[in-house]
Amino acid sequence: MQTKSTKKHKVNVITLGCSKNTVDSEVMMGQLSYGGIDVVHESQKDDFDVVIINTCGFIDKAKEESINTILQFAEAKNKGWIEKLYVTGCLSQRYKENLEEEIKEVDGYFGTMDLPLLLNRFEVDYKKELIGERVLSMDTHSAYLKISEGCNRKCTFCAIPLMRGLHKSRTIESLVEETKNLAKKGVKEIILIAQELTYYGLDIYKRKALVELIQALSKVQGVEWIRLHYAYPAQFPYEILDEIRDNPKVCKYLDIPIQHVSDKVLKDMKRNTTKQYTVDLIHKIREVVPNIAIRTTLLTGFPTESQEDFQELVDFIQEMKFDRLGVFTYSHEENTGAYKYEDGITEEEKNRRQQLLMEIQSDISYELNQVKIGQTYKVLIDKIEGGNYIGRSEFDSPEVDNEVIIHTEKHLRLGDFVQAKIIAATEFDLEAELVE
Repeated sequence: MQTKSTKKHKVNVITLGCSKNTVDSEVMMGQLSYGGIDVVHESQKDDFDVVIINTCGFIDKAKEESINTILQFAEAKNKGWIEKLYVTGCLSQRYKENLEEEIKEVDGYFGTMDLPLLLNRFEVDYKKELIGERVLSMDTHSAYLKISEGCNRKCTFCAIPLMRGLHKSRTIESLVEETKNLAKKGVKEIILIAQELTYYGLDIYKRKALVELIQALSKVQGVEWIRLHYAYPAQFPYEILDEIRDNPKVCKYLDIPIQHVSDKVLKDMKRNTTKQYTVDLIHKIREVVPNIAIRTTLLTGFPTESQEDFQELVDFIQEMKFDRLGVFTYSHEENTGAYKYEDGITEEEKNRRQQLLMEIQSDISYELNQVKIGQTYKVLIDKIEGGNYIGRSEFDSPEVDNEVIIHTEKHLRLGDFVQAKIIAATEFDLEAELVE
């Protein structure tokens, strides 16, 4: 970081963690901007004098990244490169008192629900009527839509309810209005996110209302893709599958974090499900929506995960052949249900298990991608890189899934949909040519 310029009163927002944090930052920037504050997101320039860090406190690695980022900008403040430093988000919610004691350069720590208090530092009043008005940090043609906050589950490895509270759905009307605002800004892909997507509506409508929400969002002009993330497997609402199959605006894609398949580990995790239920669920999803891409997340190194339990997970992955898969290693979090167990699996062993799972998935991804050669897909153009256009099919989510690399001399606009024929594939990328 170099000596900053003389331009003052410009806020740089740094976002760490998950897509839900991204939405929170965009909402915060919308409120600041409406209040007359010049705000940017993760600026690489040196023309800002205030920094707000939206932190993550989910697992050890995320907490370490958040703390290192705070320390980086605390040093910048000490050197006079910035004037004010504020910290918000999950880490600040969970460890506010500790942070205040240890990193005193920060001018204010705020929790996940303290946006009005943070805005007051800028003499900006929180405007409820601005809910849904966001300054987008992503490409303007894709945006996350957070349909609820918090979680009622008691998974023993997870600290999210400690930081985000209990589940609270937003109304269909408010989400439709926000989607209309996003569409006016050129957004064509809406990615529905929540701590638990499939619980949506139970608290305010006394019924699961995700299908109703999807149908309402589908009527918004300009939106062409609706993508579903974080569908909890237990008590899965099967009616969603009919909507994915029959609604042309819903991507044939589902992110469903399974975490594990050993019945013993699932019980210790309090996941309220079993291996057989999970296997039956995956088969049912593929039966109802034959060409669907399923992404899942696994957790390895849980304190009670034996070598036999881990091998069961390995066998399951090899049998199910998920289109996409991510693996976390267990993080021993205080005040969670699993904290009572001894965290006896070494970090080296946790990392070994994680690496093995990802190597298996890499082979599966390569195998599945090879089948796509010769196929033609509708592709959304995301960016230009190395003289090529980079896009995604409906089977791929931003940042975590396959990218389609299109070789063409033709000029394409970011946010356009094109037809592209796959001509080559690796485990992570597809190469394609335009279909005129």
